[in-house]
Amino acid sequence: MSLTTVLLKPGEADRLVAGHPWLYSNSILRLTGPVADGDWVQVKDHRQRLLGTGFYNAKSRIAVRILDADRVEDDRAFLRARVQSAVDLRRRWMPGATSYRVVNSESDFLSGLIVDRYEDVLVVQISSLGMDRRKADIVAVLQELLQPRSILERSDMASRRFEGLPESEGLLAGEPVGAVPITLNGLRFQADLAGGHKTGLYLDQQVNYAAVGELARGAGEVLDCFSFLGGFALHCARAGARQVLGLDQSATAVTAAGEHARANGLAERARFEAANVFDWLKAATAVGPHERVIPRYDLIILDPPSFTRNRASVPDALRGYKEIHLRAMKLLRPGGMLATFCCSHHVGRDLFEEVILAAAYDTRQVFRRVASYTQSPDHPVIPAIAETEYLKGFAYERVR
Repeated sequence: MSLTTVLLKPGEADRLVAGHPWLYSNSILRLTGPVADGDWVQVKDHRQRLLGTGFYNAKSRIAVRILDADRVEDDRAFLRARVQSAVDLRRRWMPGATSYRVVNSESDFLSGLIVDRYEDVLVVQISSLGMDRRKADIVAVLQELLQPRSILERSDMASRRFEGLPESEGLLAGEPVGAVPITLNGLRFQADLAGGHKTGLYLDQQVNYAAVGELARGAGEVLDCFSFLGGFALHCARAGARQVLGLDQSATAVTAAGEHARANGLAERARFEAANVFDWLKAATAVGPHERVIPRYDLIILDPPSFTRNRASVPDALRGYKEIHLRAMKLLRPGGMLATFCCSHHVGRDLFEEVILAAAYDTRQVFRRVASYTQSPDHPVIPAIAETEYLKGFAYERVR
C-alpha cells in the first residue's frame, strides 16, 4: 500500500497523539506526493513518526480526518470492523433499546458518519467528503450487520458545504419510509424520518427521559418547557404526575406530542400547548407592584435547543439560559424539582451551572443538586475529543 504522507509542522502533533482525529490545514508542513480530495493518506510529524491514517480534503479546514492511529487499509473490511465495534458497544450499554444511535461519528472513530436506528430502519447522515465517497461500502456494511428494512440518507445539513459537498437525502436501500412507530423506554412514538428534526428525532435524551420521569412520582403539576414530541412530559405522566403541561413553539411538534399522549393512554394527564417558551414564562411570572408570583409546579423541565453555534455567541446564550431559569424558578414550589439541560458544546458543564446558580441568587432561592446528566450511552464521550461531549444537565431540589 503506497500512501501519500501529510507531514506536520513542528509542535502540531500533540493533539493528534492525545487522540483527537482532526488535522487542520494550517498545521501541514507539506505533502510528499499528489493526492485527491477524499483519498486515504498517512500522517506523520516533522520527525517522520507515524500519527495515523485517514481522509484528506483540501477544500476543508479539517484537512485530514484520522480514522486510525496505525497504517491500515482503506477497505470494506476496516469499515465493517469499526461499525461492528460500535454496534457491540450499544448492545453492551443499552441492551433493551430498539431505537438508538448506531454510529456517532468521532466518538466511534468514524469521523463524518452518523447512523441512527429506528426499529428496523436506519438513517445515515454523512458530513465528510471521505465518508461520502465510501457511501456504497457504508450501505453494504450496514445491510450485512443489521439487516434493516430500509436505509435512508438525511445528509441535509448546511455544514456539508465546508467539505465541498451539496446536501443529499433520499432512499439508499430497501422500501420507501415515512413515519416509523418506535419505542423508547416502553413508550410509543412516531419518528418522521423523511422530514423530522436531525435524522427523525433526538435520541440522546433516551436515558434521561426515564431518569427525569422518576422525579415526577407523586408530583402534582409538571411543566415541560421546549417539550418537542413529548419525551419528558410523557415519561412524567406515566410515572404518576397528576397533570403535565408541555410547551413548544412548533405547532407540528405539539400536535405530534398530543397524538403520542393518546397512543400511550396518557392524554388525561398530559396536554401540550404551542407557545414561545420565553414569552409564556414571562407572562406567567408577570406581577403588579407589591405582588408576588405564586409558584404552582412540583417539577419543571428545561430542555431548550442550543442557544449558540459558536464561541462568539456564548454571552448571548448565557443571558438566554439565565432568563429561562430565573422565570422557571419563580414558578417552582418549595421542595419542587428543577431538571435542566444544555446541548451546546460551547457552554461547558461548570459554566452552565454558574448560570443556574446566578438565577437562583437573583430569585433568593437555594437549591440542592440531586442528579447530574449526560447524553445517552449511544452517544459516547471521548474526553480527548471535546466535541463529543455536548449534552449536560442537572436536577435540583428547591430547599427554600
